[in-house]
Amino acid sequence: MSKSNVPMLTVTGLKRVFDVSAPWLNRVLERKPRTFVRAVDGVGFSIDKGETFSLVGESGCGKSTVARLIVGLYEPTEGSISFEGVEIGPAAERAKHPDIQGRMQMIFQDPYASLNPRWRVGDIIAEPIRFRRLLKDKKALDDRVAALLTQVGLSPVDAAKYPHEFSGGQRQRISIARALAGEPEFLVCDEPTSALDVSVQAQILNLMKDLQRKLGLTYLFISHNLAVVYHVSDKVGVMYLGRLVEWADTQTLFNRPQHPYTRMLLDAIPDLDMSGRARVPVAGEVPSPLNPPPGCSFHPRCPFANERCKREVPKAIPVPGGAVACHAVEEGRLPPWKAQAAA
Repeated sequence: MSKSNVPMLTVTGLKRVFDVSAPWLNRVLERKPRTFVRAVDGVGFSIDKGETFSLVGESGCGKSTVARLIVGLYEPTEGSISFEGVEIGPAAERAKHPDIQGRMQMIFQDPYASLNPRWRVGDIIAEPIRFRRLLKDKKALDDRVAALLTQVGLSPVDAAKYPHEFSGGQRQRISIARALAGEPEFLVCDEPTSALDVSVQAQILNLMKDLQRKLGLTYLFISHNLAVVYHVSDKVGVMYLGRLVEWADTQTLFNRPQHPYTRMLLDAIPDLDMSGRARVPVAGEVPSPLNPPPGCSFHPRCPFANERCKREVPKAIPVPGGAVACHAVEEGRLPPWKAQAAA
């Protein structure tokens, strides 16, 4: 296979387990065992160059943990992360390829917390350039910072200001400029608009789409907002309690969702087109990740669950346009999507 045909990012069997046990003495006195959380439990997907792959799901499903595993902020407990065919999952392997690490950047959720309040904006944006030693001449560095600020819709004079002098949307533009400063090809966007007003969200999303077209960027987009995901994504993966339950191209997933959880998420979206579709809120609560249900983790909330769902973890099966991990889909127990929505 030629390099051009290799996905930019491939994740296989990715797992991350966190030890959330009480201190040793507390456990001895209270006679409690160690406690572990499977934040990510066997996730796998691939992203081709130039496309946007989105991960969606309720809070606590493991989306942000996947993002941090990919950029190296966490190390996988098990599984593989490869960038253009090169393994970068374990820290030791990632350290062998600093050039690959430089081609990846992350845009964080909170623009208020992700910028150093003691640094001027120009220094914040210039830091990746200095770290990677892309430019050594001060004038060239200043010119590059000015160009980046202009590229994200700010003014070169803003380089002399501090982060507290900007609004939330402007701070996220600064975060995007900082991410682009190192000339990356792959951006991990961890809910980059969730802390912003709706009108500002649209501006930032339009900016990100324009930059993707101009610079040929590849995005992993993390969000819980399905409306946002629909407009920015080429492919979508739906996560629940650390596992991918369904993934497909965007049109297929939104028009013909297979998994009951995906259907529930889409049913909860207000019917802005006034088509008469009943709005059904997502029932129940997400179980505690400290004590997940056996079998399919969604079965306590699923109206189509049977005994098999309660004891056997479903495996992904191919469906038109993607794949789904659901016993009810495999056995043909689900009604057609439109029929269910109209019921």
